[in-house]
Amino acid sequence: MDAIEVLQKRRSIRKYLDRPVSKKDMETIIDCARLAATARNEQPWEFVVVTDRNMRKTLADITEYGKFIADAPVCVCVFCRDTKYYIEDGSAATQNILLAARALGLGTCWVAGDKKPYAAKVGEILGVPAGYRLMSFIPIGYAEDIDQKCAKRTLKEVLHWEKF
Repeated sequence: MDAIEVLQKRRSIRKYLDRPVSKKDMETIIDCARLAATARNEQPWEFVVVTDRNMRKTLADITEYGKFIADAPVCVCVFCRDTKYYIEDGSAATQNILLAARALGLGTCWVAGDKKPYAAKVGEILGVPAGYRLMSFIPIGYAEDIDQKCAKRTLKEVLHWEKF
């Protein structure tokens, strides 16, 4: 799948098949994440890949809107050092994960981390050192429906030339 097709076909997936994701695919996905754009080349990110079913359930139970994390075979937790541009850098790395996974035929969903009341608790549970912020949870797996349709605003609605 080429890059444009990946961008056009990425969707948030919340239902996963009971099928494992290979270690090789996960390493490819995280390799893409570490190559994300980063302010001042700080690369503040760290990625905790959680495959243990009980730990995924624990993480899912902590979230408000991520209960489906328990059903995905993998959950990546993206953490960033608390730098000036951690939100931008962590968001870029998260987006690379979403796109790399889709390119490999996997489904994902961005579940919020930063500024959530559970963020510090997740760091404690996963043994993350002080000074890091939880950016996102990303459940990853084979989707029940990878090509599901999602209503999006048209290009004509969002594109403005020269002025808004």
